[in-house]
Amino acid sequence: MKVILQENIDGLGYLGDVLDVAKGYARNYLLPRKKAVVANERQEKMFEHLKRQVERKAKEELMALTDFGKKLSGVSLTFEVQTGKDNKLFGSVTTKDIAEQLAAKGIEVDRRKIQLAQPIKELGTFSVPVKLHREIVSKISVTVAKKDGEAVAAPEVVESAPFVDQESEAE
Repeated sequence: MKVILQENIDGLGYLGDVLDVAKGYARNYLLPRKKAVVANERQEKMFEHLKRQVERKAKEELMALTDFGKKLSGVSLTFEVQTGKDNKLFGSVTTKDIAEQLAAKGIEVDRRKIQLAQPIKELGTFSVPVKLHREIVSKISVTVAKKDGEAVAAPEVVESAPFVDQESEAE
């Protein structure tokens, strides 16, 4: 029996695949759970139409995110923090702090998209990546300075450590 998959199924296929499966498997498992529909001319045309709409939406979203990424890459943030002896910070600058300051500037970014491996715990200028999409990563400049207004001796741009996905490392 020919069916069109409505979702990805491990070991069988992916969304939109037209497969020939056993009648019992289709009638007893795939069709009642709405994981597939019977492949006929009408269903195939409908699915192709939906696929074109999804691709068009994805392309529009990618274009919008590209423009937003360009806008975001020109942003620089400054955090004035209290320091102790030897210019050690009291606390740190985290993704939450960066997201809040971006929001104060009128730029809404989910803090989970800010790819900061560890909180910033020292003075200086850092380049922090923001992953907007799997293909779009913008970098913002984050400067951490003393609260009393003293400038840091020679602020240097430091690349933050690459983001480590803890879920993929656990596998």
